[in-house]
Amino acid sequence: MTEGNFVDYVKIYVSSGKGGKGSTHLHREKFIEKGGPDGGDGGRGGHVYLVGNKGLWTLFHLKFARHIKAGHGGDGGGDRSTGADGEDKIIEVPLGTVVKDKETGETLFEITEHGEKQILARGGKGGLGNWHFRSSTNQTPRYAQPGLLGVEMDVILELKVLADVGLVGFPNAGKSTLLSVLTSAKPKIADYPFTTLKPNLGIVAYRDFQSFVIADIPGIIEGAAEGKGLGHYFLRHIERNSTLLFLIPVDTADIKGEYDILVNELTKYNPEMLDKERLVVISKCDMLDDELKAELKAELDVSFKDVPYMFISSVAQQGLTDLKDRLWKMLNE
Repeated sequence: MTEGNFVDYVKIYVSSGKGGKGSTHLHREKFIEKGGPDGGDGGRGGHVYLVGNKGLWTLFHLKFARHIKAGHGGDGGGDRSTGADGEDKIIEVPLGTVVKDKETGETLFEITEHGEKQILARGGKGGLGNWHFRSSTNQTPRYAQPGLLGVEMDVILELKVLADVGLVGFPNAGKSTLLSVLTSAKPKIADYPFTTLKPNLGIVAYRDFQSFVIADIPGIIEGAAEGKGLGHYFLRHIERNSTLLFLIPVDTADIKGEYDILVNELTKYNPEMLDKERLVVISKCDMLDDELKAELKAELDVSFKDVPYMFISSVAQQGLTDLKDRLWKMLNE
């Protein structure tokens, strides 16, 4: 799928159907005089549903479907016949979709499971026919209820990618390369910043046919929480990850300083990010010999007292098995 087809934020207008009106029909049949009321009820208006579909991973299919309207209920008829229910509209969305009311900003619900079905806009109830209003003192009621109106609303659909591990780092940290060697994903890789313009997901195959999902989030820079760079568009995707992998190249001038910037941007966006498991991974370590690695390790032991760290090289395939073991342990503690 091309980068332009990844859509994680859409605004749509939805309208449920109005209920059909009840009938005021009076029974007419040969040899039966004054048959009395037999008006049926109106049908309910169509609902608008949201349904989770694990086969989708973007909201692109809704980008140009901005108006979604369910059908109106049919009117009641004679002989107590009920009007037809309005046609329901079903909107399929990827797992991790958050639904918000555009006017109030209130979160209505989230879709997190395949096949999960939620009513977004409930159809109007059909009106009662005059058969319901008969009584000993009013044997021929000539009135019935109108159907109730449907619901009209503007909603925001916001996708937050579901993944176990989120790759966090500056542009050109090597996140896409790491994803490509750990999984069968084929992200775009180049030697310029912001090569990745959309989150990429990959499934890491582990021992005994087990697996976990890892997401490559576009590069974050200082000031991302205020809207700088591309990363601020995708910070919402990191909220779903249970473990954050901070990827920092070994040739960075200040490894601890870069880590602190990344943590600060995540915290400014959502302080709850601090509650997630964290692992610092120093990449491109094939450039170091044993002596330089020992010197760097002594320095990092002081800088990262409370945060676990490890060395890897995606290109040279060094430390990747240990990395998978560490991640699996963190995810299943």
